[in-house]
Amino acid sequence: MDTISHTGASDQVAAAAGGDAEPSLLAQYLAADFPWYGLDEGWDGPRWLASVCQGREGLEYGTLGHGDAPSRRPGDPTPHRFVAVVTVPQRERRPSGDGAGLLEATSMASAASVAGVALLAGSWPWDLDRELRQEWMDQQTHLAWELADNLDGDGWTGLALPVNGVPNRFRYRESEYGWVLAGQAAGVYLGVYGRGVSAYGLGLALMPALKAYEG
Repeated sequence: MDTISHTGASDQVAAAAGGDAEPSLLAQYLAADFPWYGLDEGWDGPRWLASVCQGREGLEYGTLGHGDAPSRRPGDPTPHRFVAVVTVPQRERRPSGDGAGLLEATSMASAASVAGVALLAGSWPWDLDRELRQEWMDQQTHLAWELADNLDGDGWTGLALPVNGVPNRFRYRESEYGWVLAGQAAGVYLGVYGRGVSAYGLGLALMPALKAYEG
């Protein structure tokens, strides 16, 4: 996907400190032209707005977080338990706004790749120096893209989870960093990733209001 920028909670703090008039993170979620999905009422832990991705054509996808917010502190040994749900709107292949070419259609692979890369982003090997960490991230990101492009491959299995109370088929894979799910619902593709929380027994639902995620 042709992405421009990601906005998360830490970016909003920095923007406020610098006097930037960029819309708040919540306002960006509310302005989306597609519905948001998160964990259903069976989840009784914390909920938070994670991040959105703004592209040249508008909002491309966003993520709702559940559980512990990811830590970026080097060497932090504290185990984190979280589940994040990525919502990617279903878009056909279409002309770009500047007329320079075509934008690729979104797909279940799009949601899987976003979820896979996001899971890796919180798994930096802090014991390596900066250059080697970047090489590691590049290699792992490439692998995540390859896996996402082959959802019927050996690295994935089937898993049924309820979406709005109705059983829905997802593709599922585990790694040493956590797990990733990829599926779809009405009008959107869903990517789900987590660590320290079992994917089995989770349920997803449409989030008509985001008040529970405002912190």
